[in-house]
Amino acid sequence: MAEKIIVVAESITVGELAQTLNLPVTNLIGELFKNGIVSTINQRIDFETATIIVEELGLDVELEKKAAATISERKVHELSDKAVTRPPIVAVMGHVDHGKTSLLDAILKQKVADGEAGGITQHISAYQTVRNGRSITLLDTPGHEAFAALRQHGATLTDVVIIVVAADDGVKPQTIEAIRFAKSANAKIVVAINKMDKEAANAQLVKTQLATEHGLNPEEWGGDTVMVEVSAKTGAGIEKLLDMVLLVADLEDLKADIDTPAEGLVIESHMETGRGSVVGLLVEQGMLRPGHFLVAGTAYGKVRTLLDFAGNTLKEAGPSTPVTITGFKELPQFGDTFTTYKNEKEARSAVSIARIENEKNAASTNVTGADLLKMMNQQHESQDLNIIVKADVQGSLTSVVDSLRLIDTDGEIALRVIGSGVGNISENDVRLAADASTIIYGFNVVLPPAVKQLAARDKVQIRLYKVIYELLDDARASMEAMLAPEVVETEIGKLTIKGIFRTLKDTVIAGGEVTSGKVSKGLIARVFHGDEQIAEAEVTSVQRQQQEAKEVYEGDMCGLSLKTSKKLLLEEGDKLEFFTRELLKRTLK
Repeated sequence: MAEKIIVVAESITVGELAQTLNLPVTNLIGELFKNGIVSTINQRIDFETATIIVEELGLDVELEKKAAATISERKVHELSDKAVTRPPIVAVMGHVDHGKTSLLDAILKQKVADGEAGGITQHISAYQTVRNGRSITLLDTPGHEAFAALRQHGATLTDVVIIVVAADDGVKPQTIEAIRFAKSANAKIVVAINKMDKEAANAQLVKTQLATEHGLNPEEWGGDTVMVEVSAKTGAGIEKLLDMVLLVADLEDLKADIDTPAEGLVIESHMETGRGSVVGLLVEQGMLRPGHFLVAGTAYGKVRTLLDFAGNTLKEAGPSTPVTITGFKELPQFGDTFTTYKNEKEARSAVSIARIENEKNAASTNVTGADLLKMMNQQHESQDLNIIVKADVQGSLTSVVDSLRLIDTDGEIALRVIGSGVGNISENDVRLAADASTIIYGFNVVLPPAVKQLAARDKVQIRLYKVIYELLDDARASMEAMLAPEVVETEIGKLTIKGIFRTLKDTVIAGGEVTSGKVSKGLIARVFHGDEQIAEAEVTSVQRQQQEAKEVYEGDMCGLSLKTSKKLLLEEGDKLEFFTRELLKRTLK
């Protein structure tokens, strides 16, 4: 046990740590350098790195992390007496191909997924429908596992989650994930058992799976989970599903204030020629109007245009309303909370504070404990695959980059995202890639002809994809190509030398008895003198009873010619072990 306990923050500069430990700062910088990390006095390191360095220096000190004040990621708004009933926010989730977007098509009477590559939703999209004079806000969340982050944000926005399960396919991994997200967000769950029009449909099996394995008991079985049998194809059950959603929402008594500054969440953002930054928002409190000044994360702007999900101009947007706006100076991040300010001066001030905080937090990841341990354990053994990622919208960019970083190579290949951004691939991207031997991945973006020509001239690889799992498969294949092949040796036989007939500079002709397995031309032989291996040689020919033989088996005598890299002095009684050696291409986990 260390004699002294020192409390430090989650992150600390090298200079601050040296002062805390009462050590020359050069000692700490030197220790980091010895472990492969070049740092400065102002470089921030995380708590784990600080702990490792203290241990490496052999100091009789124990570091303890300062408890951080826990702050909820999202504001909890205290409702006033004037709060009004708001529409329910409903996320539609489920496994790939179980019909989430088709269900939305049926609800909205329009083809939502026409623009989605491969028929898979790859963005969060927000819509509104009206049932019996009441609005319902619907979020269509991506179905591919790479968009887990998007789905999780979708669930945290949500009052009710419609979990779509195909009646002919049952509960699948992403169904389970959607249930978990819904429960973690404390959202009410309504199950839509889709594809009831199919012959193989088995709603009872789906209900049994959900009840016995996931704790979702149907109401008709005495449980509290609403389950509705529907068909997105024929429209059967759709009206009942919406009625059930409204009934569940009524039990929750959903309300929001409208006489308060507008706030909510960023659910989409991208750049558009002629319009600038185009941002999708979901209003949670207050009334959003054109002319309002908004701050979201480190971005701010003035609402120039305010449109509903169908592109119609709005004068104002209240709680639970999805809108598209223009006017942000730069793109806010997906998942950022937006708030309203009185004027541009206040908005700019709020952004300045947010940026300072952001830089402080970002600096804390300059050197992390994981980085240090990786450097200490691997030194320079790993190779790097450098990539640049460009995507059409911020949410997709986040998901692609996060998914790429999850590709596991056991530390042999380090995937480094040296650049990323929203928008089409540019000449600057190509120049950066040319300097760093980098692959550029474009997701749902365009490659301008001039950029394509520059890339061809500079021999930069640009790979464009519209479906995320195809992009991930390509990155995985690129990393697999960099893996060192696996050497596989297979033992074939053994022989004991009985006589040596001729010894030349690189060839030995000898005879012996095969003691196990077999001997054949082309095998590799390990030569043992007693227990010591003295050489490796290649079998260039095998003879049996003075005749060339293809193979000689256990118990037979044979003569053989061995080719060596240097002169080999064999002795009677030496042992030979014969084997094959193959180089196998390795794959990632």
